[in-house]
Amino acid sequence: MFTALMLIMSLSVMAQVTEEDQVKSKVEELRVAMVDANKTALEKLTAADLSYGHSGGQIENKKEFIDNIVSGKSDFTKINLANQTIKITGDVAVVRHQLTGETNNDGKPGVLNLSVLLVWQKQSGEWKLIARQAVKNL
Repeated sequence: MFTALMLIMSLSVMAQVTEEDQVKSKVEELRVAMVDANKTALEKLTAADLSYGHSGGQIENKKEFIDNIVSGKSDFTKINLANQTIKITGDVAVVRHQLTGETNNDGKPGVLNLSVLLVWQKQSGEWKLIARQAVKNL
C-alpha cells in the first residue's frame, strides 16, 4: 500500500515537471518566433483571444501582435530571458521573467529592459499564450 501511494505521488510530481518543461519550451519557441518574425509559429503559439500588453501601455490582439512583428513595426532583434519562474494551476501557467534585448521598431534601434508576465492556457492539449504584460525596469 505504501509503495503504491509513493508511486502515485512520484507520478504526480513527474507530471508537474513535464508540464513545466512544456511551458518552458513554449516560452523559448515564442522568444525565437518573435526574433525571427515567424508568422506561422506566432499563430500556433498564441490563443485566438490573445491580449498582448506592451510596456508603454499599448494593448494588441492576436492579429495586431502578429502583424506588427511580421511587418517590422515591432522588430525584436535580440531577446534574452532571465530569472524565469513558472507556476501551473490546473490548465493555466503563469510565467514571469526579466527580458533584455534590442529592437529596431520602424527602423529605429532601441534597448529593452523589462519585467514580463505571460499567461498560458492549455487548449486542446497545447499550451497557448492568452495574455502578456510588460513593464519597464528602472
